[in-house]
Amino acid sequence: MDTSGSSRNTQNLRESKASYDGWRVALASSLGVMVGFGGLFVYTFGVFVKPLGAEFGWTREAISRGFAIAALTLAFCSPLLGRWLDRYNPRRIVLPCVVVFGAGIVSLAFLRSHLWQFYLTCFVLGAVGNGTAQMGYARAVSSWFSERLGMALALVMAGTGVGAVVLPLLAEILVVGPGWRVAYLVLGALVFIQGLPLGWLYLRERERALHQAAASAKSRATWQQGLRSVPFWIIVAVLFLGSVTMNGAVTQMVALLTDRGVNGRLAALCASILGVSSLGSRLFVGWLLDRFSGPRVAFVVTAMAASGVLLLARLTTFPVACLAAALIGVGLGAEADITPYLLARYFGLGSFSTLYGFTWMFYAVAGATGPVILGRAYDVTGSYTALLTMLALAMAAVASLMLMLPPYPGATRGLIESDSNPILTEAQ
Repeated sequence: MDTSGSSRNTQNLRESKASYDGWRVALASSLGVMVGFGGLFVYTFGVFVKPLGAEFGWTREAISRGFAIAALTLAFCSPLLGRWLDRYNPRRIVLPCVVVFGAGIVSLAFLRSHLWQFYLTCFVLGAVGNGTAQMGYARAVSSWFSERLGMALALVMAGTGVGAVVLPLLAEILVVGPGWRVAYLVLGALVFIQGLPLGWLYLRERERALHQAAASAKSRATWQQGLRSVPFWIIVAVLFLGSVTMNGAVTQMVALLTDRGVNGRLAALCASILGVSSLGSRLFVGWLLDRFSGPRVAFVVTAMAASGVLLLARLTTFPVACLAAALIGVGLGAEADITPYLLARYFGLGSFSTLYGFTWMFYAVAGATGPVILGRAYDVTGSYTALLTMLALAMAAVASLMLMLPPYPGATRGLIESDSNPILTEAQ
């Protein structure tokens, strides 16, 4: 008798309960991600561009290189971090990264007029960055869910959205008030106060010993096979161009808006609108992924984000700026959900974090490129318009690649089947 349907229904019922332990892991992970590399460093970076330039006389391109250094370092460290996350208890990797990351943010408060000091700090932040971001938490959370995997990952990624809403405004208030040095001190303190206790208490995988045995016995999708697969490279291609475009837009948004006559507080509000949109998108897209084709969902939201970048390139009024920020936020929120979800569905959990690390490598290289080329475009031409327009059109075109992804391998429908058979990681 076929019991797969009954087993799936049982797991679905279990995951639907608020008392299910996996939701505690997901919520704690979300709060940790909020004060991690993505939620804190990326979304507040633009708030400090003008203050640092005014303090030390640095150009926007020079400051943007710091972001690029962090992103590139994160890129090349991500596969190794992913490999460690596949092999060891996630707390052994995540908690040391949180400590180093928090200390690095605090150290920015003591910057002097030496660019090398700024760049060195950005290098350190990038080296540990993905241990504090969603990659550090996604595998542990994925091990708890099958039928509600999309929503669980959405909750984790929502932490970045909450950070994007709250932290730019907090940073702007502190920069205008006591100054940018105090702003960095407060942000660094948040990393220690929020990230460490939650990670220590709740970050764990579901029956890790069984996971390792199941992955070893059943997984046909090694990370080497994943790197040779067409679905992996389609995911990477869409992610890469989206990262160039959206990270470039996000890091330059506050400066772009103030150049066009929007005051600093309203420009920071646009960054927060982007964060609200990103947060809403994460949760809604997570709901969609549990019900509809992931590749089709990805196509729609990537096209929406491209339209937001196009609006940003040519905006002249504050309401249009708000709409552009909201549409870009949709893309940023969705890609954070979609990438780990598709990796889990196509390849299982056996080498999940390693493959996730490789996607992050390409994402971060692209993220490093976007701010620098946009900063360079401004320094040379005095405008972001032409380059942002080209990137938006290219991003819309490449989104169609998502429609070429095949159906999920049948065995990956459930990552958790029952307590006696915790993971199905077969991938074709």
